[in-house]
Amino acid sequence: MYDNSLTYRTFTVVNSAVLGFLGLLSLLPIVHTLAISFSSRAPAEAHLVGLLPVGFTVDAYVETFKNELFARAFALGVLRTIVGTAVSLAVIIPLAYALSKDNQSFKGRNIYAWFFLFAMLFTGGLIPTYVIVVNLKLINTIWALVLPVAVNVWNAILLMNFFRTSIPKALEEAALIDGANHFTILLKVYLPLSTPAIATIALFTMVTHWNSWFDGLIYMTDPSNYPLATFLQKLLVQQDLRFLRRPEDVANLTNRTVKAAQIFIAMIPVLLVYPYLQKYFVKGIVLGAVKE
Repeated sequence: MYDNSLTYRTFTVVNSAVLGFLGLLSLLPIVHTLAISFSSRAPAEAHLVGLLPVGFTVDAYVETFKNELFARAFALGVLRTIVGTAVSLAVIIPLAYALSKDNQSFKGRNIYAWFFLFAMLFTGGLIPTYVIVVNLKLINTIWALVLPVAVNVWNAILLMNFFRTSIPKALEEAALIDGANHFTILLKVYLPLSTPAIATIALFTMVTHWNSWFDGLIYMTDPSNYPLATFLQKLLVQQDLRFLRRPEDVANLTNRTVKAAQIFIAMIPVLLVYPYLQKYFVKGIVLGAVKE
């Protein structure tokens, strides 16, 4: 058997070793950040912390959770991610369903397909988008972070190809014969069979919203409306200490430990959600790929 050949066993061992090494490289920075967040001031400032805390303390986490701006930014980040993902799925799923039809079933389908493809390759630009957001009076609202990125054409193309290649057309034809309309077919036929693809797109969208910081920076003029990614960017990159609750207390702890605690807390939602969607992820990518 091929599975018992020396070549296959060698490939399995080498492949496992390489992937294990890459996985370890990805894990070490997280462990290091966690160790810093639980370390005391002196070893953290002296860069003596490795993979284990030195002078174990939870003061950085206490200070972080006492920071009202951080708590508000965290809540806004979660809200933005939930609302943004829900809005995107509500728009992308019907769009992908419509574009999955042939030109006979959906007159003008090719025109719409080329329109969305053109919009994906050539955007309107930052300034026109900003002007529209201002004129719609969305500044300092969550909709300024959600609506401009609601339609991700690439995700729509993935889902469209999943619908076209993975769902038998006979199911739709049978439903039409039974008197179902397109909304019923989408809800009761397509969606139950599209869990892998939808979960994959949902994961892409969630990570995008959770990590996006630039739009919060330009659309939120009030720092109290910053989502978490923008809050951390101002604090960690621009070193803007106005976002610390009591700078004198943080000085007693060291900024490095507090920043490490905040970074690790920001990782938690994605670390919690990803394992539940992981089983759908690879399958969704493969089934949603473009096929000849």
